Amino acid sequence: MLPVESYIVEVHIFRKAEDGLEFLLLKRSKGEIYPGIWQMVTGSIHDDEKAYATALREVKEETGLTPKKFWVVPHMNSFYSPIRNSVCMVPVFAVLVSENEAVQISSEHDEYKWVAPREARQLLAWDGQRKSVDIIEDYFLNRLSTLNFVELTEKL
Repeated sequence: MLPVESYIVEVHIFRKAEDGLEFLLLKRSKGEIYPGIWQMVTGSIHDDEKAYATALREVKEETGLTPKKFWVVPHMNSFYSPIRNSVCMVPVFAVLVSENEAVQISSEHDEYKWVAPREARQLLAWDGQRKSVDIIEDYFLNRLSTLNFVELTEKL
């Protein structure tokens, strides 16, 4: 049986726009793993860190943005790591930011853009990431009262 681990997070940053939501996508820099792909904020969980703390830290480090609100998305992404010979379960978070706050990307990325959910789904490389966009869009635009997103308020 393969070990199951959890050592990275996925954080979808979004803002409200006139016609719905816009998601922040970041383009990986040359020299990084998966150069040139578009992604949301991701990062490694430190040994002494809770996953939600990793999410907040990575948002600040990779974008310079300050969350207005912060949720646990009821979805886990997953993948097989041949290097570790394990399955990685990835907690997913959603972060709402102000419409006019300036993005300051880190050296891990060389470009960013705000996109509608449809374009985010086209640009994201992995199906689990596209599924996260679907769930977040559905929750905030269609069924806010019927899904269970846990809002975190610690250390915002």
